Amino acid sequence: MTAGSHGMTHFSEAIIHELELLTLFSLTSTLEGIKIHHEADPARIAAGESLFAKGLTTQPDGGYLTPLGIEAAEHAQAAIRLLHTNV
Repeated sequence: MTAGSHGMTHFSEAIIHELELLTLFSLTSTLEGIKIHHEADPARIAAGESLFAKGLTTQPDGGYLTPLGIEAAEHAQAAIRLLHTNV
């Protein structure tokens, strides 16, 4: 498969920041949320707002994962674990 073929995706910085944020959530307890402080990196603030707008979190500054957010975080965290596996 060559670049530009079906299934190949370019990840924007915004998507990377959203994925990074999803990896910060604990999947062992739905009662553990996160708080993005107003002095945080603007990209992290934007990622939090975007995840909220997409229905993945309960608050634009973090909060808790929604059921859809839990699914997204599970996939994101699983992909990171697989990619960090030594070959």
